Amino acid sequence: MFELIFILVFIATLLVTGITMMTVFAAAGFALAVMFLMGMVGVVFKILPWLIVIAIGIWFFKNHVYSSR
Repeated sequence: MFELIFILVFIATLLVTGITMMTVFAAAGFALAVMFLMGMVGVVFKILPWLIVIAIGIWFFKNHVYSSR
């Protein structure tokens, strides 16, 4: 899916700016930035269950284990 988004963003950027060597570099940079951000969002969604488990564990420790001392 990310590859399709990369190609669509790259083609759209080339069509908007016109096709010259400078705009090819600009489109490649913009597409790289978009793919970097999409990759970071994908990683966050991938580790989201673990983050929820860690948050519940910290809450349980603070409210039940540590408060009993």
